[in-house]
This record gives sequence, C-alpha cells and structure tokens, in this order.
Amino acid sequence: MAKYLYNQEAVENLRLSDTSILDRLVDFESAREAHLKKEHAKKDKRMTIGEAVATYVQDGDILTDGGFSYVRTAHQAFYEIIRQGKKNLQMIGAPNTNQSFFITYGLVTHSHSSYTGAEMRGIDKVYDRALKAGKITILSEWSHGGVAQGLKAAQLGVPGFFSKQMLGSDLVRYNPYLKVAQHPLKADKDPVVFVPALYPDVAIIHCHMADKYGNAYIYGPAVNDLATAAAARKLIITAEEIVPENDIRYNRQGQIIPFFYADAVVEMPFGALPGSMPGCYYWPRQWWEKCMRFGGASAENNLAFCN
Repeated sequence: MAKYLYNQEAVENLRLSDTSILDRLVDFESAREAHLKKEHAKKDKRMTIGEAVATYVQDGDILTDGGFSYVRTAHQAFYEIIRQGKKNLQMIGAPNTNQSFFITYGLVTHSHSSYTGAEMRGIDKVYDRALKAGKITILSEWSHGGVAQGLKAAQLGVPGFFSKQMLGSDLVRYNPYLKVAQHPLKADKDPVVFVPALYPDVAIIHCHMADKYGNAYIYGPAVNDLATAAAARKLIITAEEIVPENDIRYNRQGQIIPFFYADAVVEMPFGALPGSMPGCYYWPRQWWEKCMRFGGASAENNLAFCN
C-alpha cells in the first residue's frame, strides 16, 4: 500500500510509474529521526570538503543549496561532489540553477524543478538537452515561492501550508505533492493549495563566516537558507573564513544559522566562485559567457569546458 496519496493527475502527466521515489522528500518521520540523532553539543566540526562530502553526501540523496542562483552558492563544494562521483542524486531548490554541473557528469538523474537557467544569458541548454534525451526525469514542478513555503513548513515543524501559490498555473498539474482544496473557513468557492513540508537529505550552504561549531554568518539576504538549514537532514557549512565564536555572537548586521543544525564546517575561501559573494567578490562574467556560449553549443563542448 502506498504511503502517500499523491496528486494523481500530476503523476500521470509526469509519467511516473513508481511513486515511491517521491516519498523521501516529504517523509517527516525519517527527517525527525535524523534530526534527533544529530549531535547537539558544541564540538569542533571542522573538516576538509573532501571529508565532508564523503561523510554526508550519499548516492541517491536529495540535494539542495543555499544562496540564490549564482549568488553565494557553494560551487566549490559541488565540484568536490563531482570529483567523488556521487550517483543518482535528486536536486531541489529555489531556483535550481546549479544542477547542470551535476547533469554534465551524469550525477543528477531526477529534478524537483523550479527555475533552471542563466538569467540574462537565457535558458540552460545543458539541462534542456538532458531533459529531451531522457537523461534526467522531472519529479515535480515548483515556483520559487512554493519551494520556500515547503522548506519553511519543515523549519516550523508543521505538515505544510495552505497557500495561493501556483494556483492558476499548470504547475499544480505537474506536481504530485500539491493538492487543491476548498478553503475550510469560506462558504463561497475559494480554492487553496496544500504545500507539504519538504525535507532534503543534505544542504550545502556557503556563508561569509563560520565558527568551528557551525554557527554561520550571512551578510545580506539569507533567501531561504535559515529554513533550508532546519529542514535538511544533513547540513554542510562552507565559509569564506573560520572566525572565533564571539565574532559571530556579537555581530548584529546579518543572519545567523545556529550551530546545532550543522554537521560539518569547511573553511573555503572563494567557495562561491564562479558565482559571486556579496561584499567579497563578483562573478567572472567572461567565464560565464564562455560557459553558456561554448559549453552550451553541444554536450561535447560542455564536457570539455567543465573538464
């Protein structure tokens, strides 16, 4: 017997023959068990990125990242996942722009899709080719706000939210996790969408500073990172620099991810390159132009460029 009652129209539209692959993203029981098993004492969690990926990223995991698009994203940590050859990964994000690097090497096979593209540089041709060739399967379609609400629900410990997100679009017809219902307090017709809590297996979030315990400081917008840190079963923090705890404790200018969410802390200067890091460095525009124009021309070009 199936554990969850999914949106059957979406299951049929996405041509999913086995819905059990959907279960883990919304499995509260296993997420709660993982959180209860975490080490909540203050201890030194510093390690290399190789050690962090080998320990906390497993084949088949649902992976998510922090930041937004190519801003404050843990690109250098992603490259370590590629070097270690992790397989059969799923990705979810708001947006989900960085999965193409994994698709290039055949590591991501399933996507919980929101936006995948290069913004002003157009669509992501790597993702487009892989999707048309059947090398990647979409498991669910989301808006940015829908993913954000799912992660926020997980952070708050609630089953989900009733929302107006994605109503009036075809996203509901291509997302097995969403259910349209009548607003329970309204007498007149007033549809709402139930957005369930989302629990990725592992999140990798790049921050400006962190201490050895895992308290992590973000200068500027945190986007969904506080909710993501709480929702994920495992959390790897990468930081531009490791600083004394008091540097973070008495800093009133940014957002702080508390230590008890973190499983690993990695000092990684320029860890967001080839993306940008607010207040630290800008993304190399010429690199991205070459990536999109040369790498986007063919699968062979893209692999040669990434290598």
